[in-house]
Amino acid sequence: MNVLKRSLFILSMLGIAIVSVQCKGDKKADTEKTEADAKALVTIDKSEYGTTAKGEKVESYKLKNQNGMEVNIITFGGRITDLKVPNKAGVSENVVIGFSSLAQYEKENPFFGALIGRYGNRIAKGKFSLDGKDYQLALNNAPNALHGGPQGFFNVVWKADEVKSGDTASLKLSYVSKDMEEGYPGNLKVFVTYTLTNDNQLEVLYEATTDKKTVVNLTQHSYFNLSGDFTKTILDHELTLNADKLVPVDADLIPTGKLEDVAGTPFDFRTPKLIGKDINAKNDQLEKGKGYDHCWVLNNPEKGKTIIAKVYHAASGRVMEMTTDEPGIQFYSGNFLDGTLPMPNGGTFAHRTGLCLETEHYPDSPNQKNFPTTVLNPGENYKTKTTFKFSVKK
Repeated sequence: MNVLKRSLFILSMLGIAIVSVQCKGDKKADTEKTEADAKALVTIDKSEYGTTAKGEKVESYKLKNQNGMEVNIITFGGRITDLKVPNKAGVSENVVIGFSSLAQYEKENPFFGALIGRYGNRIAKGKFSLDGKDYQLALNNAPNALHGGPQGFFNVVWKADEVKSGDTASLKLSYVSKDMEEGYPGNLKVFVTYTLTNDNQLEVLYEATTDKKTVVNLTQHSYFNLSGDFTKTILDHELTLNADKLVPVDADLIPTGKLEDVAGTPFDFRTPKLIGKDINAKNDQLEKGKGYDHCWVLNNPEKGKTIIAKVYHAASGRVMEMTTDEPGIQFYSGNFLDGTLPMPNGGTFAHRTGLCLETEHYPDSPNQKNFPTTVLNPGENYKTKTTFKFSVKK
């Protein structure tokens, strides 16, 4: 009998030990899962940014991942005010030009960090026709219309909604551009969604619908300097553009209507090349743009998957790769930055201290029959996406 009791006691103790080990294992698994979930989490935080001269409240949203990347977006113009990414030493620094106050963004400026619409780039003499009806836009870049006019999408307050899903966070901005706003026909409903992923990728999704035939060409106008030091130019950045052809322009920076091969010209970036290498070369197109301020025709066989542009800064090790489903990209080398605009921490933004890579349809497409169309009809959905992916090369 004592032997039986002793055996039962031993079995009981063994069972408790097994359950205890199993519980510890379950707790460890739960802890590991919680830590993994925390690591995957991309956060989004909202704060007040200021009030416009018209009395409109402006908010700021910070999207931040676990790898040292964060992007700050304000509802005024849907502007990216800061974009921090790590360098090869793991130090995160801001790599886009911006201001320190809403008042500065409200003043005339070169579209720092802004969403652009209804029409990105230039329209000749601000005129176009649809179904035999002529439309006249404001001439804010005489003698042309530029980036949607003086009160374009960069100059309005957008409505914002947060979307969170663990390893991504999105800010969905919306705006209704009323019929004949800035001279464009149709009530245009626009949505732009910024999404930050945990692998240092920033996606920009553009969507729009209209109740009247109109033209649309949306883009994003951030100025990048991957050094993180805005006292330095972007001439030491290495650029690659997956493009065989260029959209040449006339003296007013309006397309001539022809497409030209980049081979044998300063515009050939099909293999990596320092931006400063040919920027001062004797070339008619460079003289007209005062540097690079042109649209390249993209080689994009797998639209949205093919890397169409790559920027590399050797000193910091930062790399930016871009994909898009758009037919063109405007590369602007900051030629008109002239040392008059203030940097947040003192000093001014000097000549060529930032570069823009604006994915888009070609300039003046409404007046160029041979260019891909920018017409949007009622019942159609405008939808296009551009992705910026950041990494380091040591």
